[in-house]
Amino acid sequence: MAMTMTGEVQLPASREVVWAKLNDPEVLKACIPGCEELNKTSDTEFQAVAITKIGPVKARFKGKVHLTDLNPPNGYKISGEGDGGVAGFAKGGATVALSEKDGGTLLTYNVEAQIGGKLAQLGQRLVNGAAKKVADDFFRNFAATVAAPEGPVVAV
Repeated sequence: MAMTMTGEVQLPASREVVWAKLNDPEVLKACIPGCEELNKTSDTEFQAVAITKIGPVKARFKGKVHLTDLNPPNGYKISGEGDGGVAGFAKGGATVALSEKDGGTLLTYNVEAQIGGKLAQLGQRLVNGAAKKVADDFFRNFAATVAAPEGPVVAV
């Protein structure tokens, strides 16, 4: 099952600050809902473990994340794939763009993802709703972290 999401969020910080936080594994780990581990293995790669629940299916995904098309502090492409065991798999990517707006930074994203296995059998509306909630939670957490004077904000 394939899905796409687009959106934007206004952040109260410069592009340079937002860029630095988008590349900080501790900040990302604190902002990603269900993230248990996020380890930087190189300047452009991370290994991650996250737990997600969609309807009756709860899965622990292990995967890799790659950053490409880096254009600091304007954006990048982030792509990854994860294996959730019997629950299935997820893979996809997002283009993230940063631009100056209203004294802060406008972050625009375009996500394309694909899932398979038990998760794909749950139905597109349920999966899309859960994916949108995860994205919304991430960006709410990220915006709070960017606005905070120092350090990551504890994820909700």
